[in-house]
This record gives sequence, C-alpha cells and structure tokens, in this order.
Amino acid sequence: MSQPVEAWIGLGANLGDARAALRSAVQAMDGLQATRVLQVSSLYRSAPVDAGGPDYLNAVVQLRTELPALELLRGLQELEHGAGRERPYRNAPRTLDLDILLYGDERHDTPELCVPHPRMLQRAFVLRPLAELAPGLVTTGQLEAVAQQRIEAVASAAQWLHAPGSS
Repeated sequence: MSQPVEAWIGLGANLGDARAALRSAVQAMDGLQATRVLQVSSLYRSAPVDAGGPDYLNAVVQLRTELPALELLRGLQELEHGAGRERPYRNAPRTLDLDILLYGDERHDTPELCVPHPRMLQRAFVLRPLAELAPGLVTTGQLEAVAQQRIEAVASAAQWLHAPGSS
C-alpha cells in the first residue's frame, strides 16, 4: 500500500437498471481494499457521445485510496465484470462503465491506463458532475466547450443513492 491519494471516478450505464447498477457500484467502491468514497455527485442523464443506444445515467465519485492506480483500475474492472459489462466494440452500450478520471497528480500513459482520462475534457457527462463536486478542477471554458452536449441532472446524490427505482 502507498500513501492515500484522491481519485475521481466517472460512472455510467445505459443498459438494464442503470440507476441500481450505479448505486451498487458506489457501494462496492467503498468496499474496495484501502479505499473509501468521499463524495458522490448528482445523477445526470446524457445522450451517448460518439455512440448509439439509449441515454446514459452518469455520476462522478471522489475516492480516497491507498491502492496504486493500476490496482484501482483492476478493482474497478472487476466491478464492471460483476455487473455484466461486455466490450463487444468501442463505445458499445453498457451495464456499467467505471473510468479513472484523475488519480492524484499522477499521470499514466500506457495501453492499460491513461490518466488523466484522455477524453474527459470532451464530455459534459464527466465535466458537469466533476465541477459539482470540485469546482476548482473544471474551468468555465471547459464547461462552455461541451455546453452543446445534452445533459440534465435527474437526482441529487441523496435521492439516487438512497431511493429505489430507475430512471
């Protein structure tokens, strides 16, 4: 284990009971070894970007973890697999998608992990919930650059994490 690091995770789903899948993922992330959920954003509905299929539900979670970045990635991938995630092609609809957006100040650029996430600045479904939790991490210009993408807040963190039902 290493020193605790704050990591920001993007969550998304657009197949099955997406709200329940995201809720379960947040609970499971809090159960990862040496990892705790610190904050969870509101739940957002967004149009797929560079993909087809139904609208996504998205959120961002702030974690504190002692796991190295690659171990955290592997833990998140296990959660995706447990939720039935398949990867038939790039940007395919999914039951659960968990992306490491930021991992402290670290940078990784390998075939397995790119951090900061290489497309996060192109996606309103990442920037809006991230700005909600950490306004200092997202600039007004970055939000304006994705303002044309369809996205709407559908539930506060307290509502979607603790109330049953899907959206």
